[in-house]
Amino acid sequence: MYCCLSESELASLLRDDVPAGDLTTESLSIGAAEGTMRFHARMPMTVCGTEEAVALLCLAGADAVVVTPSGVAVAPGVQLLEASGRADALLRGWKVAQTLMEWASGIASSAAAIVAAAAPVAVACTRKNVPGTKAMSVKAVKAGGAIMHRLGLSETLLLFAEHRLFVDETPMQTVARLHRVQPERKLTVEVATVEEALVWARAGADVLQLEKFTPEQVAACRAGVGAERLSPVLVAAGGIRADNAAAYVAAGAALLATSAPYAAPPRDVQVHFERI
Repeated sequence: MYCCLSESELASLLRDDVPAGDLTTESLSIGAAEGTMRFHARMPMTVCGTEEAVALLCLAGADAVVVTPSGVAVAPGVQLLEASGRADALLRGWKVAQTLMEWASGIASSAAAIVAAAAPVAVACTRKNVPGTKAMSVKAVKAGGAIMHRLGLSETLLLFAEHRLFVDETPMQTVARLHRVQPERKLTVEVATVEEALVWARAGADVLQLEKFTPEQVAACRAGVGAERLSPVLVAAGGIRADNAAAYVAAGAALLATSAPYAAPPRDVQVHFERI
């Protein structure tokens, strides 16, 4: 996969960790020694971030290569990347590269678990990633086999109750107006109850985002729109995890939207140094 962080973004990560030199390495006068550094998976994971880690290590002054690209599911012990060069370069980039890979692989692994549980229904991750981490979060989501629900406010029509609070018209009027103003866009409406879902389905909403519905409520919504020969896309959102994804699929959801991968624990990466 591609490296999604620019050289300036990678340099900023290095500066944050090494703002004024590596005090320990410099004090020991070991910077010119030569060595190698190998990263291995310590636990099962879907890998993400090897490309960024290699670019970061190269920026730190080492020579590094990807062994396992992002998006690959691996067992414990599988080598992920290798780097060689001066000790000061290896030690400078070591922890930043390791931490970046562990965090991104945690997101990717969580996304992959939900994707597997939801198959064949697609899983979309929301835009509720940690501010400042969007590029890597999106890459990790895709590495896990999921898609993005929306990248930001500029690309999709998603009508929340908070929007509707300021609108003085009927649901049918709102849907007609938005379809007229944005004829190429599908309109998604977030709803909180089965009754509300039916109101917006009758009004012509293209997609219904069923916020924090139980699987039973999703099934009731599917039955309700089916009985009236309506066909909005039903998206189950809120609280979707690997352990309940299959229940939402069985209930009739056509897409699962989740933020769970962003809170996943990191996947441990082991780093082994050797002196040349």
